[in-house]
Amino acid sequence: MEILLAIVIGAAFGAVLDRIGASNPTVIGKMLNLTSLKLMKTILLAIGTGSILMFGGQMLGLVDVAHMSVKTAYVGVFIGGLLLGAGWAVAGFCPGTGLVAAASGRKDALFFIAGGLLGAAAYMASFPWVESTGALQGVLGGKVTIGAVPGSGYDGLFSALPGDIAGLVMGAAFVVIAFALPERLNPRGERLARAH
Repeated sequence: MEILLAIVIGAAFGAVLDRIGASNPTVIGKMLNLTSLKLMKTILLAIGTGSILMFGGQMLGLVDVAHMSVKTAYVGVFIGGLLLGAGWAVAGFCPGTGLVAAASGRKDALFFIAGGLLGAAAYMASFPWVESTGALQGVLGGKVTIGAVPGSGYDGLFSALPGDIAGLVMGAAFVVIAFALPERLNPRGERLARAH
């Protein structure tokens, strides 16, 4: 039943990603060159709403903090994030949107997926070397949250700051930013794109 539920939720999520344009490299490119911020506004709204629901649910006892999973902070995560962002900008896909694009029939996404699998294989083959560089050593306390979340078992960077409150405030800030952002920040870039 869990696998069936995961397939249904994944398919619904993929359909939403495709509907908002997240599986279209042109839409991603317009977001990254700031000529159309519709997708960015949608992403910020989704993150903010999810944060409010999760941390609000934890405070009300509706969400069990035992399900909270915090990944270890280490230098390799930051390097990987930079590589992911650069790849997203160049290809117009991230791993999730690449799969959605392939499912919707985009052939270029198949090459993106193949490249991702080759990259994962290269990382696995070079893992002992990467590990020897110290890039996988925990930093900032390893598994840590911004503020302490009661009952989660994770330390907070700022122990005096309640993590649930920090999550609600950050979620609300994302929602406000999503509504406050204009449709575009770089109208000149849009004119240049149309000229070519």
